Amino acid sequence: MSNEPGLRKRRKDASQQNASKEAVTAARATTRSTSLSSIIVLVLTALLFYLYQNSASLKSTFNSWAGYSDSEKYYWKGDVDLTADVPKRDAAVEAMLHAWLAYERDAMGDDEYHPISRKGSNLTNAGGIGYTVVDSIDTLLIMGLDEEYRRARDWIENKLSFDQDAKFNTFETTIRVLGGLLSAHHLSGDPMFLEKAKDLADRIIPAFNTPSGLPLSMVNLAKRQGVPDVDNKGLVSTAEVSTLQLEFRYLSLLTDNETYWEKAEHVMSVIKKAHISTGLASIFMNPEDGRFVLAAIRLGSRGDSYYEYLLKQYLQTNFTEPVYREMYDDAINGVHNHLVKKSEFDRLTYTSELIPERNRLGEVSWRLTPKQDHLVCFLGGSLMLGAVTTGAVAQPASIPPRAEELSAQGRRDWATGIELIETCMRTHDTATGLSPEIAHFRIPSDNMDATRAPHDWYIKGDRPGAPAPYDARYILRPETVESLFIAYRLTGNPRYRQYGWDIFEAIEKYCKIEGGGYASVLNVDRVPVGLEDKMETFFMSETLKYLYLLFEDANVLPLSKYVFNTEAHPFPVFHPTIRTGFS
Repeated sequence: MSNEPGLRKRRKDASQQNASKEAVTAARATTRSTSLSSIIVLVLTALLFYLYQNSASLKSTFNSWAGYSDSEKYYWKGDVDLTADVPKRDAAVEAMLHAWLAYERDAMGDDEYHPISRKGSNLTNAGGIGYTVVDSIDTLLIMGLDEEYRRARDWIENKLSFDQDAKFNTFETTIRVLGGLLSAHHLSGDPMFLEKAKDLADRIIPAFNTPSGLPLSMVNLAKRQGVPDVDNKGLVSTAEVSTLQLEFRYLSLLTDNETYWEKAEHVMSVIKKAHISTGLASIFMNPEDGRFVLAAIRLGSRGDSYYEYLLKQYLQTNFTEPVYREMYDDAINGVHNHLVKKSEFDRLTYTSELIPERNRLGEVSWRLTPKQDHLVCFLGGSLMLGAVTTGAVAQPASIPPRAEELSAQGRRDWATGIELIETCMRTHDTATGLSPEIAHFRIPSDNMDATRAPHDWYIKGDRPGAPAPYDARYILRPETVESLFIAYRLTGNPRYRQYGWDIFEAIEKYCKIEGGGYASVLNVDRVPVGLEDKMETFFMSETLKYLYLLFEDANVLPLSKYVFNTEAHPFPVFHPTIRTGFS
């Protein structure tokens, strides 16, 4: 009995120790459980983030496992019929007549047309140079409008004079007027057009007389003098100086005068020497030293056709100048690495802009802006054209191409091109079915979740009751239908013709003026529409031409034999007869 208290004490101590051990074990188990839960949460979070970031590739993998492939989205497997859709083609002809006859009636020979007031206007007080006539005449030829063509030709022969003592934009005059004359010469065989083209080119050439060889932005045609652009402090636009080459090179071939070629080619060698490591190009250059200056990088205004003509110079001379393929590949790699993005919700492919910003210490950073001009919609078709040429394993690629016919870069460009066209069509989801001049895309940091802004893209500044912002207008631009034309010619997919027809019907409904001509829409997302009294020259030169060709037989101006300048003037592919190229 004397040992019972001690025994009870030892048992109590043992019991307490056991309880303590159980508590420690339970605590450890709880800690392990908590840690495991945290790990699971972290793993699930990482997995969800991975799934979000790689949704496209995972979807493709799943589709392949399930027995069907995303490749059907990019590589058309249906029937290919590249013959004419005659009723729709002829509707484009009727639209051309509606536009041309009104211009001819009210403003024949004037640079621009105002269909509501039924008046014309010129670009300078000294007079015009027939912008609309010359820009439109090859469309008349292509559409077979013979009587209208003859009257336009007579005006050019008898009334067109370039002896105008005023400043004209070097780039616009080259792509619209010089390009229009050269195309008309090719399509008609008429030497008068070539004589006019030579006269104009000789007046433009002095604009190239700068220390670097980059042409000045303006030129006085009568005085044959280049004129600096004071609005841009004498700088020149990269797109403008690099979008003269197709025209001057073709003129050089026709006249056997190497000066035109050398002046234009030298510009490209200057740009190549000024190379930026990203492969991209600032939108401004200095004509004194030939270098890029710190400015925005974008695929829209002042940047667009630089990328377009890198490819087209390579195509124009039938793949004989590899330097342009190298420059094109470098630039498009830069576009993919730095500018191509996906929208936040529907994952639409779009292109951003890079805006330089300098802090107080003088350090430069770049702000990515999710802004895409309607002008950028040329890029979808251009990338597809590049994919089956620079990106093809062998020439020619099939119509439509098969994935195995394209290199890895070609498949990338082909897919991006198709996606960009789809995005451009999404920007037509407006009250009018027309796309705005500029679209902004949603990004996580835009703080717009609480607003009524659309999920993926919106028109900046467009508010109920407020005046129409500049971004909201549609000025009869051709870039989307240009890409649709190229995409249809390369695939035969009827989807592209349907897209084009939808756009054409929207133009007919909202832009057509009863008394003749077509006007610009001030806000594509408001009906009834407000109109601006102006019909841009590129409407007849490009928009209606590309719509016509979209529905015409593919044997008419085939892409394998022609390149279209940035104003839609077709030039034939040729082998150069002079020594070309630079390194």
